[in-house]
Amino acid sequence: MPTIRPSAYLRNNYNAVSDFCHTKMEPMFITKNGHGDLAVLSIEAYEKFCGRYELYHMLDEALAGEECGAYSDFDDFMAEFRKEML
Repeated sequence: MPTIRPSAYLRNNYNAVSDFCHTKMEPMFITKNGHGDLAVLSIEAYEKFCGRYELYHMLDEALAGEECGAYSDFDDFMAEFRKEML
């Protein structure tokens, strides 16, 4: 269940919001005038999210490459993958 709070809660309870985001490692959603406005999360959670997104993107590219015959086998794919990671 997502944690949703009004913008006044963020303004009045910043430390509580920060503690929540750091301990739960999940976002807190902030509303403005009853509508979704922001998602607040810790830097650690953001970096984890970005890393996961980048990995999924590379896996999608690899699957697309496999479908069009860009890679002949796993070793070719891993060689290209390692080259991109450096």
